[in-house]
Amino acid sequence: MTWDEWEQSKARTATSGSARMRLNHVPMDPGGGGTAAGDLKSDKKVWAKAGEAVKGLRDDIGKALGKLDDGQSGLGDTSGVRSAAAQQELYASWKKYLGDVKGRCGALGALLERSGHDLALSDAEVKAELDRISAKYHDTEAVGGDTKGR
Repeated sequence: MTWDEWEQSKARTATSGSARMRLNHVPMDPGGGGTAAGDLKSDKKVWAKAGEAVKGLRDDIGKALGKLDDGQSGLGDTSGVRSAAAQQELYASWKKYLGDVKGRCGALGALLERSGHDLALSDAEVKAELDRISAKYHDTEAVGGDTKGR
Protein backbone atom coordinates (compact mmCIF):
# COMPACT_ATOMS: atom_id res chain seq x y z
CA MET A 1 0.00 0.00 0.00
CA THR A 2 1.40 3.35 -0.93
CA TRP A 3 1.33 6.37 1.33
CA ASP A 4 -1.39 8.06 -0.79
CA GLU A 5 -3.62 4.98 -0.57
CA TRP A 6 -3.11 4.91 3.20
CA GLU A 7 -4.11 8.59 3.51
CA GLN A 8 -7.20 7.98 1.33
CA SER A 9 -8.19 4.99 3.45
CA LYS A 10 -7.87 7.03 6.64
CA ALA A 11 -9.92 9.86 5.13
CA ARG A 12 -12.72 7.47 4.06
CA THR A 13 -12.80 5.97 7.53
CA ALA A 14 -12.95 9.39 9.17
CA THR A 15 -15.86 10.58 6.99
CA SER A 16 -17.87 7.36 7.29
CA GLY A 17 -18.25 7.67 11.06
CA SER A 18 -17.05 5.36 13.78
CA ALA A 19 -16.39 1.76 13.01
CA ARG A 20 -18.61 -0.68 14.88
CA MET A 21 -17.59 -4.11 15.99
CA ARG A 22 -20.08 -6.89 15.45
CA LEU A 23 -19.83 -10.25 17.14
CA ASN A 24 -21.49 -13.07 15.21
CA HIS A 25 -23.39 -14.41 18.19
CA VAL A 26 -24.61 -11.04 19.48
CA PRO A 27 -27.40 -9.14 17.71
CA MET A 28 -26.64 -5.58 16.66
CA ASP A 29 -27.85 -3.02 19.18
CA PRO A 30 -28.78 0.36 17.74
CA GLY A 31 -27.62 1.95 20.98
CA GLY A 32 -23.99 0.96 20.47
CA GLY A 33 -22.22 -0.97 23.23
CA GLY A 34 -25.27 -2.68 24.69
CA THR A 35 -25.77 -0.26 27.57
CA ALA A 36 -26.35 3.43 27.71
CA ALA A 37 -23.44 5.54 28.86
CA GLY A 38 -23.04 5.16 32.60
CA ASP A 39 -25.18 2.02 32.79
CA LEU A 40 -22.33 -0.48 33.01
CA LYS A 41 -23.08 -2.70 35.97
CA SER A 42 -21.03 -5.10 38.01
CA ASP A 43 -22.64 -7.33 40.59
CA LYS A 44 -20.90 -6.88 43.94
CA LYS A 45 -22.36 -10.16 45.19
CA VAL A 46 -20.69 -12.11 42.38
CA TRP A 47 -17.26 -10.60 43.16
CA ALA A 48 -17.71 -11.22 46.88
CA LYS A 49 -18.91 -14.78 46.28
CA ALA A 50 -15.93 -15.51 44.02
CA GLY A 51 -13.57 -14.11 46.65
CA GLU A 52 -15.18 -16.19 49.38
CA ALA A 53 -14.93 -19.33 47.22
CA VAL A 54 -11.24 -18.80 46.50
CA LYS A 55 -10.54 -18.06 50.16
CA GLY A 56 -12.55 -21.17 51.03
CA LEU A 57 -10.01 -23.28 49.16
CA ARG A 58 -7.64 -22.55 52.04
CA ASP A 59 -9.65 -24.87 54.28
CA ASP A 60 -9.33 -27.78 51.86
CA ILE A 61 -5.62 -27.12 51.43
CA GLY A 62 -5.24 -26.94 55.21
CA LYS A 63 -6.87 -30.37 55.48
CA ALA A 64 -4.53 -31.71 52.80
CA LEU A 65 -1.55 -30.30 54.71
CA GLY A 66 -2.80 -32.04 57.86
CA LYS A 67 -3.02 -35.36 56.04
CA LEU A 68 0.43 -34.80 54.61
CA ASP A 69 1.78 -34.19 58.12
CA ASP A 70 -0.02 -37.29 59.45
CA GLY A 71 1.47 -39.40 56.68
CA GLN A 72 4.92 -38.09 57.52
CA SER A 73 4.72 -38.79 61.24
CA GLY A 74 6.58 -41.83 62.45
CA LEU A 75 9.16 -41.72 59.68
CA GLY A 76 11.90 -41.30 62.24
CA ASP A 77 15.57 -40.93 61.46
CA THR A 78 16.20 -40.76 57.73
CA SER A 79 20.00 -40.88 57.89
CA GLY A 80 21.51 -43.83 56.11
CA VAL A 81 18.35 -44.64 54.13
CA ARG A 82 18.44 -42.92 50.77
CA SER A 83 14.79 -43.51 49.94
CA ALA A 84 13.69 -42.12 53.31
CA ALA A 85 15.90 -39.06 52.84
CA ALA A 86 14.44 -38.52 49.36
CA GLN A 87 10.93 -38.91 50.78
CA GLN A 88 11.72 -36.33 53.48
CA GLU A 89 12.96 -33.89 50.83
CA LEU A 90 9.82 -34.42 48.76
CA TYR A 91 7.65 -33.91 51.82
CA ALA A 92 9.36 -30.60 52.64
CA SER A 93 8.93 -29.42 49.05
CA TRP A 94 5.22 -30.26 48.95
CA LYS A 95 4.60 -28.79 52.38
CA LYS A 96 6.10 -25.48 51.25
CA TYR A 97 4.26 -25.58 47.93
CA LEU A 98 0.87 -26.27 49.51
CA GLY A 99 1.50 -23.59 52.12
CA ASP A 100 2.18 -21.11 49.33
CA VAL A 101 -0.95 -22.19 47.43
CA LYS A 102 -2.96 -21.71 50.61
CA GLY A 103 -1.50 -18.22 51.05
CA ARG A 104 -2.12 -17.36 47.40
CA CYS A 105 -5.76 -18.41 47.70
CA GLY A 106 -6.16 -16.16 50.72
CA ALA A 107 -4.54 -13.17 49.02
CA LEU A 108 -6.41 -13.62 45.73
CA GLY A 109 -9.71 -14.21 47.51
CA ALA A 110 -9.24 -11.05 49.56
CA LEU A 111 -8.48 -9.05 46.40
CA LEU A 112 -11.60 -10.36 44.68
CA GLU A 113 -13.74 -9.56 47.71
CA ARG A 114 -12.25 -6.07 48.05
CA SER A 115 -12.72 -5.42 44.34
CA GLY A 116 -16.34 -6.47 44.63
CA HIS A 117 -17.12 -4.48 47.74
CA ASP A 118 -15.42 -1.30 46.62
CA LEU A 119 -15.64 -1.50 42.83
CA ALA A 120 -13.28 1.42 43.10
CA LEU A 121 -10.04 -0.22 42.00
CA SER A 122 -8.90 0.56 38.48
CA ASP A 123 -7.78 -2.20 36.15
CA ALA A 124 -4.20 -1.04 36.65
CA GLU A 125 -4.54 -1.27 40.45
CA VAL A 126 -6.00 -4.78 40.24
CA LYS A 127 -3.23 -5.82 37.83
CA ALA A 128 -0.58 -4.37 40.15
CA GLU A 129 -2.04 -6.28 43.09
CA LEU A 130 -2.15 -9.50 41.07
CA ASP A 131 1.49 -8.95 40.10
CA ARG A 132 2.41 -8.53 43.80
CA ILE A 133 0.61 -11.77 44.64
CA SER A 134 2.41 -13.59 41.80
CA ALA A 135 5.78 -12.25 42.93
CA LYS A 136 5.17 -13.25 46.54
CA TYR A 137 3.89 -16.75 45.76
CA HIS A 138 6.13 -17.88 42.94
CA ASP A 139 6.24 -21.63 42.38
CA THR A 140 8.87 -23.79 44.00
CA GLU A 141 11.76 -25.11 41.97
CA ALA A 142 11.24 -28.50 40.38
CA VAL A 143 13.05 -31.26 42.25
CA GLY A 144 11.93 -34.33 40.37
CA GLY A 145 14.68 -36.06 38.43
CA ASP A 146 17.41 -33.81 39.75
CA THR A 147 20.52 -35.90 40.40
CA LYS A 148 22.11 -33.24 42.59
CA GLY A 149 25.59 -34.20 41.42
CA ARG A 150 25.14 -37.93 42.11
